[in-house]
Amino acid sequence: MEAEAAKYIGAGLATLGMMGAALGVGNIFSSFLTGALRNPSAAQGQFGNLIFGFAVTEALGIFSLLIALLLLFVV
Repeated sequence: MEAEAAKYIGAGLATLGMMGAALGVGNIFSSFLTGALRNPSAAQGQFGNLIFGFAVTEALGIFSLLIALLLLFVV
């Protein structure tokens, strides 16, 4: 296998982290909506946790994109 082919395979595998981030964001928002519909008075108190979970999950997705771009253009 050539080095160029291995580089593309590695970059493609690194983007799987973005799929995990998308699933994580969907899971976070669905859990928040389920809890907010069951107990609307507590929804406002959990909004900060929702935003924090979204930010951390999205940061991991951006990190995996960064690794894929580094594999493609730097290595």
